[in-house]
Amino acid sequence: MPAWAAEELVLQLDGLALPIDLAALESWTRQPEQAGNGLQAWLRLLDSQSRRDLVRLLQAPLLRDRSFGLQLLNSWTGEQMLKEAGSLLTTGPADRSTAPLLLSSLRQLLERQSSVSALELLRALPVASVTLRLDGALQLAGQWRSQLKRQNTALQRLRQLPLPRRSSSPLGFTSAVRGQPQRLQLQVPHRVAPLPLELWPAQQARRGPWLLLMPGLGGSADQLSWLAAALADRGWPVLVVVHPGSDQQALQASLLGDAPPPGAETLPQRLADLQAVLEAQREGQLPALGPAPAGEQGVVLGGHSLGGLAALMGAGLVPERGLGRRCELALVSLPLTNLSRLLQCQLPRITGDGDASAGPLRSQATPLLGVVAFNGFGSLLWPHRGLQDLNVPVLLVGGSLDLVTPPVQEQLAVFAGATHPHSRLVLVEGASHFSPVRIDNRGEALFRLGEELVGIEPLKVQALLLNVTSEFLQGFENPLLLSPQRREQDGVRAYVLDRNQARRWQGLLPPE
Repeated sequence: MPAWAAEELVLQLDGLALPIDLAALESWTRQPEQAGNGLQAWLRLLDSQSRRDLVRLLQAPLLRDRSFGLQLLNSWTGEQMLKEAGSLLTTGPADRSTAPLLLSSLRQLLERQSSVSALELLRALPVASVTLRLDGALQLAGQWRSQLKRQNTALQRLRQLPLPRRSSSPLGFTSAVRGQPQRLQLQVPHRVAPLPLELWPAQQARRGPWLLLMPGLGGSADQLSWLAAALADRGWPVLVVVHPGSDQQALQASLLGDAPPPGAETLPQRLADLQAVLEAQREGQLPALGPAPAGEQGVVLGGHSLGGLAALMGAGLVPERGLGRRCELALVSLPLTNLSRLLQCQLPRITGDGDASAGPLRSQATPLLGVVAFNGFGSLLWPHRGLQDLNVPVLLVGGSLDLVTPPVQEQLAVFAGATHPHSRLVLVEGASHFSPVRIDNRGEALFRLGEELVGIEPLKVQALLLNVTSEFLQGFENPLLLSPQRREQDGVRAYVLDRNQARRWQGLLPPE
């Protein structure tokens, strides 16, 4: 062990200071039943759940990838994580934050090993003794459990809604993407290089909109090609926008240590991409998006995660005033079960005035027919009005296992303000944040972030999402096609709610 490594951890709990030898604590996490008598005496002060939480906390990998971890430490998100950890760990009589020491120690550890656990980081701190506010650490664990419990309760309440049952087939859905898109390059004034686009022409003439789809943060056009190809096969032309700087290539560069991970700072450029594409289509710079009438019928903006947020903002929604203050309250503790709040709270920093309702995030309202947002979010951006200011139908989709944009906070809370009678909220049981994403290459960066985040059989979820999306689009001709319902398809269950059912569900939930 290096001469500068910490030897003692002082657990601070309810006014008590419990000095623990770090080597003994490390041994206890491996074999809790064989702890020494002295350590056992201290640990008996914790209830059994708190002891289990402590073991998980100490053993959990803080960072799993060396190069990605080094870039994360230099990002705004990493800064928030270190600030939170520094508030729980202090050194010396002045209770100084350990954030600077955590940063330097993490960097040194990542130079020697590929992943770092909490206990390894504690032992690497260059101080003789470090104090852990155990009440704060256990509070974080409690918040995690409480949020998971709340999501389970929300799902139980949703099952109680009196929705008509409906079974459906996958509409000829195939897991293979048929055909190839037309790959285009569009010169745009805000980028040096042309903007890459993928066009999926409609395979049959029909009246209706064309779609503009945007991948999520770190996503690629290939990840949404299953949806684009299937919708084009059913008569809706689809244009997928690739956003350099926040795409799959940018995420891969951060994993290799070549660039910081992309974040919400890329949103203004995404909105500029969106506006440039719509202007190019209006001015006839793009090839015909299918039969001539299709382009004249209007556009539906769609996207996954950050792409869904860009679609909502491109449709005309701007953040309500006071975002900076709301973020101060939301980030009192790290939002472990709602990572989208970290992205939302980057926005005041981008505008430079502490309020994201002004500056480069303002987007002129775009004439359009509707919005489709898979795993969208915006609870801090629109906490009071939600979708109230949009006069077009919105299809907002979430998954019950989503801990990045949890459905109760990020979809239900935003959707409850909807005023358009044809807007729909869809909650898919067992689906996660990444269920709408097609991953054919298991070497992609997404899977380096953890396959456990993918959820139940994505292909089955995607088949159901295709049905729901198709019916939503057909609703521009037959508005009652996607009615409120409890839907079953190939073992996957989903709940389709209108604004009244969504508000009824919200009223059944216990207060936070």
